[in-house]
Amino acid sequence: MQSVEEFLAYAINLELEAANRYGLLADAMEAGGNHEVCKLFRRLADYSRLHLAEARARGGFRDIPKMKVDEFVWPELESPETAAIWAADPFIGREQALEIARDAETAGLDYYQRVLDTTTDPEIKTLAKEFVAEERTHVAELDKWIAANKAGKTLTVDP
Repeated sequence: MQSVEEFLAYAINLELEAANRYGLLADAMEAGGNHEVCKLFRRLADYSRLHLAEARARGGFRDIPKMKVDEFVWPELESPETAAIWAADPFIGREQALEIARDAETAGLDYYQRVLDTTTDPEIKTLAKEFVAEERTHVAELDKWIAANKAGKTLTVDP
C-alpha cells in the first residue's frame, strides 16, 4: 500500500464484492427454499455493507483512486472476502454455508492483517488495525454459529 487513499480503494472494493456475493448467495438460497442459510448470508451481506459504508466515510475528503476491477491485485483470483460461488447451490447445508462464510471472513481478516503487518505508514496502520478488529468480530461470530450448529443448537441469525 502506497497511500491511505489506495488502502481505502482496496477496502471499498473488498467490502463491495463481499456484500454483492453474499447477496447473490442469499438470493440463491431464498429461491431454493433454504431460508435458514438465506438469513445467514443476508446477515453477512449486511456486515459487509456496514464495513463498506465505514470505508467510504473514511474516504470523506480524500481523492480515492477510481480503479477498475482488473486493476486490483489480490492474493487470489477474487478479492479476499468474496465467498465461494459454489455456495449458490440451493441444497447447501447449514454446516457448509457456515464454513464457506468463515473461510471468506478469515481471508478478509488475513488480508487486512497482512496490510497491518507490512505497512510503514502510520495512518494506514491505524486504519488496518481497525479493519482487522472488525473482521475478527465477524470470524468470532461465525465460530459461535459453527459451535452452536455442531452442538445441535438453533442459530440465532436475525433477519
